[in-house]
Amino acid sequence: MVAAGDAGNADVADKLGIEAGNVVQELGWDEDVDDDLRAAVEERIGSDLLDEEADEVVDIVLLWWREEDGDLVDTLMDAIGPLADNGVIWVLTPKTGRPGHVEPSDIAEAVPTAGLAQTSSVSVGQDWSGTRLVAPKSAKPKR
Repeated sequence: MVAAGDAGNADVADKLGIEAGNVVQELGWDEDVDDDLRAAVEERIGSDLLDEEADEVVDIVLLWWREEDGDLVDTLMDAIGPLADNGVIWVLTPKTGRPGHVEPSDIAEAVPTAGLAQTSSVSVGQDWSGTRLVAPKSAKPKR
């Protein structure tokens, strides 16, 4: 039986497209992250989130990003390294009015420079929004 509070946590994992057995790496952790979101992801994947030091191939990167965190392009380039071919990067940013809020235009400008494409944005909690990034589909070779 699912407790009332747990349904919301499962919904977050669903919103992020996280499935049992996915390998998920977390970058940019700090005291302000959404612990409920982290717990929901760990529960869904059945293991702990990998940290910055991990060297495994990952299916999903959760990147906690705030305005003062530096150069988003550089960080995205680093995040792409261990990403599986069909992997996804979720840039998690504080919502408007929250400390560290990042303008959506800042993300939109960084994404193509890092060789990625933005596909969607979702609310992932009271204080955080998520922007889904993927490697663009390459043109099919002509025969």
